[in-house]
Amino acid sequence: MSEISQLSPQIVWQFFDQICAIPHPSKHEEALAQHIIRFAESEGLSVRRDATGNVFIKKPATPGMENRKGVVLQAHIDMVPQKNEDTDHDFTLDPIQPYIDGEWVTAKGTTLGADNGIGMATCLAVLASKDIEHGPLEVLLTIDEEAGMTGAFGLEQGWLEGDILLNTDSEQEGEIYMGCAGGVDAELKLTTERESVPAGHTALKLVVKGLKGGHSGCDIHTGRANANKLLGRFLFAHAQPLELQLSSLKGGTLRNAIPREASAIVTLPAEKADALHTQFTVFETVLNAELGQIETNIQLSVETVDMPANVLSRDSQQRLFALINACPNGVMRMSDDIPGVVETSLNLGVITTEEDQITLLCLIRSLIDSGRIHVEENLTALAQLADAACSFSGAYPGWKPDPDSEVMHLFRETYKDIYGNVPNIMVIHAGLECGLFKEPYPEMDMISFGPTIKFPHSPDEKVNIKTVGLFWEQMVAILKQIPVK
Repeated sequence: MSEISQLSPQIVWQFFDQICAIPHPSKHEEALAQHIIRFAESEGLSVRRDATGNVFIKKPATPGMENRKGVVLQAHIDMVPQKNEDTDHDFTLDPIQPYIDGEWVTAKGTTLGADNGIGMATCLAVLASKDIEHGPLEVLLTIDEEAGMTGAFGLEQGWLEGDILLNTDSEQEGEIYMGCAGGVDAELKLTTERESVPAGHTALKLVVKGLKGGHSGCDIHTGRANANKLLGRFLFAHAQPLELQLSSLKGGTLRNAIPREASAIVTLPAEKADALHTQFTVFETVLNAELGQIETNIQLSVETVDMPANVLSRDSQQRLFALINACPNGVMRMSDDIPGVVETSLNLGVITTEEDQITLLCLIRSLIDSGRIHVEENLTALAQLADAACSFSGAYPGWKPDPDSEVMHLFRETYKDIYGNVPNIMVIHAGLECGLFKEPYPEMDMISFGPTIKFPHSPDEKVNIKTVGLFWEQMVAILKQIPVK
């Protein structure tokens, strides 16, 4: 047990400490799922799984509350695996190392997994508690939310009995979410030709790092830089005058995380190596002038590396650099209906190099289908110009706000009774699983709430300790106030 297990409310933090100790990145959640199943069985609770791997746990109503509407508490089991370059950590084997940093809990060099581990810990704490008043209760823990919402896509009719769903995947205390963006993955594949490294060339590695990164939904409007775009910008501008030839390019690790690092291995005439160093240093100065108010630790470096076996042809390289440089990224449009909320965005999340192709993986998010389709068409047109293939997959719907939601009004009044002020009713640009849940359960009333989590999907992720207590207090209060069925 780490120091966080002594924080209050202790029952929540002890569960979160256990969650941190068991590796659970997306697509590697089974060990944690089995741990949760053993816990539920030890409590004498009904537990089962569907064919997708989602975990369902039922807890009977406390005496006298059997006639209340059924409530489903929902969280996802997986976490986003991101680490600093100098951190030695295998997310499939090594535990997260949480620690207290003033008013926050964060992790040593990696994502913390408070997204959605704190929500999951709270669901488990409700199951374990013996003194909370509640009606018929179910807990739904989905798999693989961060890498494709696989669990939510696989949820079938008939598994849930509740009337109300409380999603715990929001990240700002004092806000109730009743709508979210939909999204779709976009993949651009550029077939490449290769040739021998020209005589007289030297090999160098260009590195962009030190960026803040973050969640491609929650943080896309902050002006944070995208390492893929920055490196692509430099290569497009300087490849021809420096006679650069690219061997490989990589950047980012997840389509839903703003890339913090990117690198390229290039060759160029040995007599132009000094000019490359100079231009990369000048570029760093330019970026600090442009972005320094937000990106406070931009680091550009040039390293000597072994000579690669080959390089891209001039034509392949030119098409690639143009594709990256022209690819949209960031906020496409703000919402007219909901002030301050992003309507449509795109994140150029991952670039990978193979022998005969280079792949760009993007995530498009939008509150409206037409906005998403417009960006799909932009990428399709761009791919045609670059002679690249473009495909889309994993589309998931947005969650349309319901201003007449009974549970939203109930939560707002309960919150006001506790604190004397009303919470903000919000729509989030990030994707929540609620939109997918609405398909098999269209009549289920849903809201999302949670504690304050900053910088999710990055090694700077942290959760505010005080707001975890408030989140628990709100959960206990709303369960007590659920109306009669």
